[in-house]
Amino acid sequence: MEEGEFRSGFAGIIGRPNVGKSTIINNLARRKVAIISDKPQTTRNKIRCIVNLDNAQIIFVDTPGFHKPRNALGEMLNKAVRETFSEVDVILFILDGTRTIGKGDVFIANELSRLQTPVIAVLNKIDKLSADQVEAQLSVVDNLGEYLEIIPISAKTGENIHAVIESVTTLLPPGPKYYPDELFTDQPSSFIVAELIREKILMLTREEIPHSVTVQVEEMSKREDQDILDIRANIFVERESQVGIIIGKGGRMLKDIGTRARAEIEPLLGEHVFLDLRVKVEKDWSKRPHALRRLGF
Repeated sequence: MEEGEFRSGFAGIIGRPNVGKSTIINNLARRKVAIISDKPQTTRNKIRCIVNLDNAQIIFVDTPGFHKPRNALGEMLNKAVRETFSEVDVILFILDGTRTIGKGDVFIANELSRLQTPVIAVLNKIDKLSADQVEAQLSVVDNLGEYLEIIPISAKTGENIHAVIESVTTLLPPGPKYYPDELFTDQPSSFIVAELIREKILMLTREEIPHSVTVQVEEMSKREDQDILDIRANIFVERESQVGIIIGKGGRMLKDIGTRARAEIEPLLGEHVFLDLRVKVEKDWSKRPHALRRLGF
């Protein structure tokens, strides 16, 4: 890279579910852009995080976990990941250092080996490993494929994140800024609000509920003569029996979801919020392509 030359471009964050991709995105953005959960398929959309440097602008693209699909939603998520392969200048292949590097990682490694796009392997969660364990896992990753570099990091603590940024910057083409300096994501506020609500549902529910829920913000409007933003959002489930679980006894679960979500939405938007949550049934929406399109996928 020539001295004084400004570079810009896109870096795709790829990996199997729950390897810490969204935590990396939030660390890079230095704020919450993507929701976090230990449930598989938490990330369902491509989320862009914009990092501005003196000599570059990097747009990191968080993708859904690449996995063996079981329904129309899974097929759509994998399609979004594959589309990213051809849309970015660099790929970051994220692996979880605390887990056995297995079939899912090998599957992704094989997919990436067919690409012309440069790939950097990133071993995450090293804060939970000893130095010997890190070395052992780095050796396993090295045998998975040919990578420009293998970088051990901790997305949780931020350790070595700077090395990722530096390596990506060197691989970007010369170019202009795509986004103004003050922007940290290109997602609309309504999307982030819906995701924060869904995050709280993932946090408070279990079994089939997390996979059966999606959230849409219906309306965001400033209340006349009051410093309050009214937000109306619909929580969609797949079966009537799931409505009662989300609402809870005496409405307590729904109230808890709303209280926790509002605690993060208000500082994000910088306004007092009245959150109106309604639970609706969209039968088997994750299995029906037409319903997926109507729900914004």
